[in-house]
Amino acid sequence: MPETTYTDVSTVDAPARPGGPAGASLVPALTIISHPVARRAGEQLLLEGLTVAREVSLSRNAPDFTRPGSSLGQPLADPFLSRKPLVLAPTAGGGVSLQLGDSGIRVEVAGVPLQGEREFTREELAAGVPLELSQRVALLLHLVPVPTAASSDELGMVGQSAGVRRVREDIARVADLGLPVLIRGETGAGKELVARAIHQRSPRRRGPFVSVNLGAIPKELAAAELFGAHRGAYTGATRDREGYFRAAHGGTLFLDEVGEASPEVQVLLLRALETGELYPVGGHTPVAVDVRLVAATDAHLEEQIRQGLFKAPLLHRLASFEIRVPPLRSRREDIGPLFLHFARQELEALGEAWRLEPEDPRAEPWLPSSLATRLVRHAWPGNIRQLRNVARQLVVRSRGQPQAQVNPQLEQELEPVATPALTVAPASRPSEEPATPTPTRRKASEVGQEELLAALRESAWDVKAAASRLGISRASLYDLIDKSPNVRTSKALSPEEVHRCFQECRGDVDAMAQRLEVSRRGLLRRLRELGLAPVGS
Repeated sequence: MPETTYTDVSTVDAPARPGGPAGASLVPALTIISHPVARRAGEQLLLEGLTVAREVSLSRNAPDFTRPGSSLGQPLADPFLSRKPLVLAPTAGGGVSLQLGDSGIRVEVAGVPLQGEREFTREELAAGVPLELSQRVALLLHLVPVPTAASSDELGMVGQSAGVRRVREDIARVADLGLPVLIRGETGAGKELVARAIHQRSPRRRGPFVSVNLGAIPKELAAAELFGAHRGAYTGATRDREGYFRAAHGGTLFLDEVGEASPEVQVLLLRALETGELYPVGGHTPVAVDVRLVAATDAHLEEQIRQGLFKAPLLHRLASFEIRVPPLRSRREDIGPLFLHFARQELEALGEAWRLEPEDPRAEPWLPSSLATRLVRHAWPGNIRQLRNVARQLVVRSRGQPQAQVNPQLEQELEPVATPALTVAPASRPSEEPATPTPTRRKASEVGQEELLAALRESAWDVKAAASRLGISRASLYDLIDKSPNVRTSKALSPEEVHRCFQECRGDVDAMAQRLEVSRRGLLRRLRELGLAPVGS
């Protein structure tokens, strides 16, 4: 058999594995997405034998899967899997051949039964190939960079993909410094979690952590909210306002959606960063503050600078150190552990967490392998936030049932992305800007009522995502919402309705927005008016 290597992917046409450095050595691996014993999701088998032209056999009894970074492992050990192995072998083109032979293991590839033998190209391995074994265990065949040593401190982040490990390494590098940090990533990717990890591992950990979403603050009030205001400084200012900067004194101020800052706020932010002083609105005496600023954005700030919407000096000050949070679609090996992490939280609240760890080894897995494969193949435009919401829906719909139940609406939502590859195409290299599709621009008058409502629902009531989906500006979308008889705004919600939903959703803003069918930003503003502190913002 000819010798095959899996190194230096930058020399071939196949995209680099998302999260790994360009030119890093890669090795094929199998990662457990779903298993009848749910805690095993995320365990991995490195197929290092393939890199030296050796075949690897896989059966019920061997070889061992281990948690990344651990030396202890165990075989798949499901009683419905055959003791007779299937065989994985290297191919001359740098791919992997999966051979059933006389194995009694039934294999489905992305939901299609495998007959005899199937070769997977390097491009397919880079994207990730979901495998179902005897409708019991779901695996992902993919490429991982080596070495795969895992951090002993997970920093509150679930997953061991290369992208997540890179984020952990970046946090460890910068946490004990006083530098401002800019966190980039798509909406719902977990940017606030990164900001909290930086704070908790910094010398400021005993100080306050203040989180502010600039996109949820009316622009005319943003300066007063951030920097404080004196009584009478503007209409409605009946008392002195401290402001978020002074509230975060001695700690960390996290500014989410910093790309939404108005020109006035940008100037004030730049001054505060450069001098450590701020002027409250209506004040003439500078106030010294000791705050570490961590900002986040899903916007292309460089493009905003070219358009004159964002100040270049502010970007340079904010991005003294930059961390990029990978989208969920580029860390598919983490989807199983993440989903089951959220599902366990919901099942514990219902007193049904035992369903994930059945005592009977022959019991059906709570997460069917077919559903696990569907989760892995989905594009996840809403990233982790969307995954958490799907986990909650499945748990609620499956109360008292032995397996997760998918209704037709959710099944349609989880349709795999149609691409020439087996799964979705790999994401770009981490050094590039996150790809942002450019929709065809349309007139707001071309958007019908049904299309408007469908776009809002498909975007989980994220106005920015819905506007992008429809190809119109956010301002136009807000106008359509105001004029639509089928769409409510947060202003139309009664206090009783908001309080009841807040209790039922345990303060989760995303779940509330889905249930009440209003925009997330407007709902945040309404919660603030009613004095409610959300946990999902």
